[in-house]
This record gives sequence, C-alpha cells and structure tokens, in this order.
Amino acid sequence: MKIESTIEGFDEEMDNDHLSAAEDTPLREDAFDLNDDQKIEKIQASVRDILTTLGMDLTDDSLNDTPKRVAKMFVKDIFGGLNPERKPKSSSFDNKYKYGEMLVEKNITLYSTCEHHLLPIVGIAHVAYISNGTVVGLSKMNRIVDYYAKRPQVQERLNIQIVRELQEVLGTEDVACVIDAKHLCVNSRGIRDIQSSTVTAEYGGKFKEQATRKEFLDYIKLDTNF
Repeated sequence: MKIESTIEGFDEEMDNDHLSAAEDTPLREDAFDLNDDQKIEKIQASVRDILTTLGMDLTDDSLNDTPKRVAKMFVKDIFGGLNPERKPKSSSFDNKYKYGEMLVEKNITLYSTCEHHLLPIVGIAHVAYISNGTVVGLSKMNRIVDYYAKRPQVQERLNIQIVRELQEVLGTEDVACVIDAKHLCVNSRGIRDIQSSTVTAEYGGKFKEQATRKEFLDYIKLDTNF
C-alpha cells in the first residue's frame, strides 16, 4: 500500500518501508515498564538537575515546586498521548441516515510539542471523511487529534497518525487531514520568524482525486497549490 503525503508544496509517494518509519512514534520496548508516578519521580529529579545546572536557586518559593510541576505536566498532560490507556475509544455508528457526502470538521485546536527542541506547536487541524457505511461522533475527531498531538511530534507524522486512526475506526480509506501550525522552534528561537506557519496534509482514498481534494480545500478555505 502507498499513501500520498502532501507537505509544503510537493506531492510524495512513500513506500512501505518509509511509511512504517514515518507513521510510528519512536518508543523503546520498555516505554511502559514504569507507571505514571514512577515516571513523574524520575523526571522531577532530572528537571531539578537541569535547573540547578543552569544556576537557578531552587530554594526560592517561586522555583521550589517547578520540577514537580514540569514532571506532572509531561506525564499527565502534554505527553499524555504516549500512554495507550488514554487513547479515545474506537466506537462508530451505522450511517442510518445514508449521508453520502463529505463530512468536514474544521478548525480543531491543536497543541503539540516539537520533538526536536521540545517547544510548542500551536495550530489548527481540518479533518474530513466520506462514510462507507459508518460514522463517528463529531467530538471523536477532536479527541483523536488531541491524543496524537499530545506527544513529542513532527507535524508530518501527526497528519499520518490522525488519518490512519480514523481510517481504522471508520473502515474506509476516504479520510483526509490538513494541519496549519506555528512551531515555536522557528518562531521563538533560531530564525525567530513569528509570521511563518507550516501546512501539511495527508490524503487517503478518494481524497487523492483532484476533484475531491479541491472540494475539501474549498470547505476549509485553503489554497489548493500545496
């Protein structure tokens, strides 16, 4: 199977070897040997060491609890999508009303973290599918976006993971996702370009066809030249 990925101005077909590497978040085999409390304890010690090395006085009231706050945030919040127990339940329903047109959930708020610098990625996702006999609740698409966003990410992989999950839930290849996001590793460091954003897309099934793709992009009011 080949999946077409459209990223910032060019179309690329990825073979199975590339696809496997691109789809999966890189995790060690022992990723879940520690429970959440044990991870928080270890991360807390590491954050304390980092801040101490930077010269911060952790006896100050403002900083004393920072290592614990950061550790809990990592495990319970911004990297919570690494825990498969937090994955949204994959429930779907019969399309009893026989709706056969495209369904688009646009402007889904997205918060993620760049895995290269551990800085925020902030933007919106637009998700669409064409029913093959089943539908999902609208909030399920938001929850799937949120789940895969809450991990160290690259935006291209996030697109693929969202589409792959919805394809599995819906039992159809006809799923698409476009993400438009700002990366603070670009906006707040390095080149410090606060205006630029990154647009990536993943198209499956009928969305690889130009007419269907154009209809989707017209719904979300994006230029079709990417």
